[in-house]
Amino acid sequence: MSDDDGASPGDAQDSGRGGDDRGGDRGGDRGADRGGERGGDRGADRGSDRGADRGAGRGDREGDRAGGSDRGDGAGEQPREPSVFESVDRGPLGGEGGAGGAATARRAVRTWASAAGDRHTNIQGDGTVFEGNQFFSYSAEQSARFVRGPVPPETLEHLGRVYCETAGYSVMRRRLREHRVLVLCGEPGSGRKATALALLDELTGGKVFRLDPRHGVDEITEEALQEGGGHLMELLAEDFRTESESRHSLSGSRGDGSAPARRPATRLSELHLDRFGELLRGRNAYGIVLVENGELADRMLRGLYGMYCPPPPSGEVLRRHLFVLLRTEPAEALDAARSLAARPDVVAALGLEELRPREAARLADHLARHWRGEVTDEQLLADCASFVTSQAREWFAGGDRPGALPEALPVLNAGAFRIAVAVFDGSAYSLAAEAAELLAWELAVTLDPEHAPGRRLFGTHAEHRPMRARAVLEDGELDLGPAKVPMRAVRFQGEALAGAVLGEIWHGYHNVRGPVARWLRALCDDPRAEVWVRASIAAGVLCSWDWIHGFRELIAPLAVTDAPVARLAAATALAESARDPRIRPAVAAVLKDWAVSEDSGLVGTALLTHGYVLAAGDVPGSLDALARVVRVHEASDGDVLGPAAFSAARLLASGEPEPVLRRFDQWLDDGRLNLANLVHLAVIRALNTRTTHLWGLRDVPELEPHAARPLLVALLATRPAITPDLARLLRHTLATARSGEVALEALGSMLRRAAKDEEALGHVCRFLPLLAVERRDRDRLRGLLNELVRDRDRPLDRGAARRMWDAVTEGANR
Repeated sequence: MSDDDGASPGDAQDSGRGGDDRGGDRGGDRGADRGGERGGDRGADRGSDRGADRGAGRGDREGDRAGGSDRGDGAGEQPREPSVFESVDRGPLGGEGGAGGAATARRAVRTWASAAGDRHTNIQGDGTVFEGNQFFSYSAEQSARFVRGPVPPETLEHLGRVYCETAGYSVMRRRLREHRVLVLCGEPGSGRKATALALLDELTGGKVFRLDPRHGVDEITEEALQEGGGHLMELLAEDFRTESESRHSLSGSRGDGSAPARRPATRLSELHLDRFGELLRGRNAYGIVLVENGELADRMLRGLYGMYCPPPPSGEVLRRHLFVLLRTEPAEALDAARSLAARPDVVAALGLEELRPREAARLADHLARHWRGEVTDEQLLADCASFVTSQAREWFAGGDRPGALPEALPVLNAGAFRIAVAVFDGSAYSLAAEAAELLAWELAVTLDPEHAPGRRLFGTHAEHRPMRARAVLEDGELDLGPAKVPMRAVRFQGEALAGAVLGEIWHGYHNVRGPVARWLRALCDDPRAEVWVRASIAAGVLCSWDWIHGFRELIAPLAVTDAPVARLAAATALAESARDPRIRPAVAAVLKDWAVSEDSGLVGTALLTHGYVLAAGDVPGSLDALARVVRVHEASDGDVLGPAAFSAARLLASGEPEPVLRRFDQWLDDGRLNLANLVHLAVIRALNTRTTHLWGLRDVPELEPHAARPLLVALLATRPAITPDLARLLRHTLATARSGEVALEALGSMLRRAAKDEEALGHVCRFLPLLAVERRDRDRLRGLLNELVRDRDRPLDRGAARRMWDAVTEGANR
């Protein structure tokens, strides 16, 4: 039977791989006898490639560039060597495939793309100093007397010029008139204080007073209220107050050395507000209480007096402030300043999606000064970049006072959640929330080692908790590699917030480094890629900010563990830290030491690190590093060849496949068996590993549409020019006895996937003729197609098989 009129798939009587196919005599004679039944002389080819008599038929095969190590003197005369190809489908974590979905790593890398190690410092004095767990106030006396202070008229006058009404302002005014008291809930800087002052100013004709924030609503007396006035009170803490906070320093001791007495926490309730309202009514006055978002705000919003105060449109707030600041300037100044605010570099420097009113007012001042020539473009951008730093500093400054649990726990929980969102920005809310609980525990036991904290079961609701971190919940998809599942994602409202949060706690508070490092190491040992990838990349960023501390606290402990996921996390963190050119030489020195270590785990970690390109700086350098390690080890050393092959395949998916393929050819021509094995393993990985599992730390946008397809198919689709090189390497891998059987199975797996994907099927059918150059190649492929079609459990679609068969036949005409 000629090549051109070979039997179509399914015409043979018996094409299954049964009985003695793999261990018995499938030599050239048997193949020749059954050649007509199985689509050509496939038996002759597979007898030489896969049978026990692997030496007899190899004289006429395509030469083995690995140095002739496959040659034998006869059938069954030497025992079969242990093969590294038997576990080629196992990933570096021990499971099938690779190391998780690429989308998780891609989002994590983009989170830190704008983060920098240099921090902007913005010190604002307020007459308060924090030192350790002690709180000192520069007050002349500590008095229990209730203090009331008038709001200056010029403050109210300025507010009248710039205030922009928030949504629901008229409803707030009506409810304040009816009940005399109103609770406004929102975040600091969101405009809630300005709204409160505007409401009280409107209803009282400018008679507005601030009430002492050291006291609770239940402590207000009628004598403390001004007849016909408006009263503003901002609660200091979320939902607790102690006697020591009101009349003494927040931590420390009395003069006699004893601990300060603490009274039970007072929970603000509608009963207290009812009483406050009656007192106000009796004085023909009004009162507004400001409450920060959280559990207390959640409870108030469900009651009679609570209302959420949303921030007004930042664009309008900015316009009003600019109008006032530039009212004496030429008419074009206002439009010029607003255009400058919308300039891309200014927006990028701010790093926030929506400015809060307080921030809009600050920006207006910077823009006005720029218009007057008082600041340069560089100074303006630096001032804008300080916005997120100021936000992070406000979140964490003194966050653990009064220095003991449970009083500090609510603030620690909020801080832990903000740090967790920084690490899991854009990921599932459930992952970020759980990570935040673990971090809160680490922070709490560090603050108070004698008391292990528990978890609130019904604390702040998930709908309100993200507000504490300037974050939002939204619907999204989680890329698991072979599938995408819906998720409820949490993300910051600004790309620069993640870097500002981690930068603030890493650079500003040394004692926080310990619990954060322990937390990240625990996350790096989580088998879920959506967890360990995020944690390892964040660890790499922290190491790039402080290598001498970060390497010993984060990377080194992970690299010496027995857990594969922890070692891969260490490799990922090392590679990410090497993104900074100043850190790269230190990373290179570590990898050089690990490559010659007697610990196979450290050797494997070094090899995995080189798969990310960043450590060596470029793809050729990474390939050189892999080859140096592989050359000094045995050809069948799976502890070395496994991670080396995974990294080689990852480099093939790095966006620069051409130098990788050229180096593969050189390694095959080198003649050393271990380098040849590395090439064959990498080629097999390209056949059976999804592209998404071979993610790197550099963006390769062209491969994203093919994430769920095998890497070889993705390369065929995106780099058609390298198709002949891929075909030549695959033919060599199929024709080499030690790798041929596994490679053929991997090719069959790829063909099965392609049969279900019309676009991939087209690429494969254009590729197959290049694999069917010689008769034995065509016989091998036709036999494989027959087996796939006649598989009793998973028969290959006959229509797809016919197209593949025709493509193989086309190879005879080339």
